[in-house]
Amino acid sequence: MAAADPIEEFHAVLSRASDGAPYDPVAVTLATADAAGHPSARIVLLRRVDDRGFVFYTNYQSRKAAELEANPFAALCCYWPWLDEQVRVEGRVDRVTASESDEYFAGRPRGSQIGAWASDQSRVLADRATLEARYESLQMTFGDDPVPRPPHWGGYRITPDRIEFWKAGTYRLHQRHVYVRDGAAWRVEVLYP
Repeated sequence: MAAADPIEEFHAVLSRASDGAPYDPVAVTLATADAAGHPSARIVLLRRVDDRGFVFYTNYQSRKAAELEANPFAALCCYWPWLDEQVRVEGRVDRVTASESDEYFAGRPRGSQIGAWASDQSRVLADRATLEARYESLQMTFGDDPVPRPPHWGGYRITPDRIEFWKAGTYRLHQRHVYVRDGAAWRVEVLYP
């Protein structure tokens, strides 16, 4: 039976997936499309899920960010093969606030903070040595000082209008139900597998 709240149900599935997980349970597929509708998908790390939506962080100059700025809708597919379950999320995407991005960035490992400054994500890199030299130079620049969040780095939130839960079943008689936003509430529908 479906829960009344899809976010509550998502947390329950993520909790099961996290218990003894053989892989990172917050690694999810993010699908975007450019202004012409050409799709693209990649793995991102889901960093927050609450009543406002699903949050991930990236370089605002990356390909995914350019696609989101041109077409602010996306889909997530969270698949946990060790549970034989997945959750699909679709909705509008907006940047999180600067303070949310600052707070998350401050909690990242220092090496990842410097990496955010060093990488021109999605752009052509002449060779690996160039990136490593840039990283080392930035390490010296920041020294022991706190590393501020780069202005080109931050979070996005997918505000869901559709969340589908899927669990594998015998003879491919899978269990599927979907929550569809209906104003301020959710409508729940059971789907054929």
